[in-house]
Amino acid sequence: MTKHAESILAEALELPPVERAELVENLLSSFEFRSRTSIDSLWAQEAEDRIDAFDRNEMTLISAKDVFAEIEKSR
Repeated sequence: MTKHAESILAEALELPPVERAELVENLLSSFEFRSRTSIDSLWAQEAEDRIDAFDRNEMTLISAKDVFAEIEKSR
């Protein structure tokens, strides 16, 4: 990795978790994957399955705030 890329990475790693996730998504979406449509379809189905499980009271919810606080504690 170039020094410039290492510098960008170091700066990105200082971002809060949500901003890092957004950055990753933006970077990945900049690539043209042939299977991107398939991947997007699978993720959409996963989201629908999770919503259905929630509606059936089959999952325990944890707030995003709590999840990211736990991540920050583990750093």
